[in-house]
Amino acid sequence: MTLSLAAMAIAFSQSVTVHGALSLPGVWAPIALVAANLFVISFGASWGPVVWVLLGEIFPNTIRAKALGLAAAAQWIANFLITVSFPPMAAVSLPITYGMYALFAGLSFAFVLTKVPETNGMSLDEANTLLPPKNSSKKVAVRS
Repeated sequence: MTLSLAAMAIAFSQSVTVHGALSLPGVWAPIALVAANLFVISFGASWGPVVWVLLGEIFPNTIRAKALGLAAAAQWIANFLITVSFPPMAAVSLPITYGMYALFAGLSFAFVLTKVPETNGMSLDEANTLLPPKNSSKKVAVRS
């Protein structure tokens, strides 16, 4: 996802205005189109569904319903904010907008890689032990 967003940022940095409309010269239009489609495909195969599975597994049983409701609300609010902020940001600069999205996608990849424990093949009871209570001295066991 990061690479496709970065490719769109680069492609739109090469854009020109022709008769008041944005135009991508030469090879940049197909690159932007392919990058946009790669982003949709990679999002649909990763963040799109996986975040909901992770949210269902990561919270302890005692707070799962309330925490999942709060996390889902936060997800919807974040999606709304991205949706309404894109048009004004794009009006200022498409390369900066897509570059910023690429930066945040890269940061989220690094965060997930280093901070989110693997739950594949674990029961919900086992997954409850991955994130210890706040004041606990228990270390998080990250499976590889």
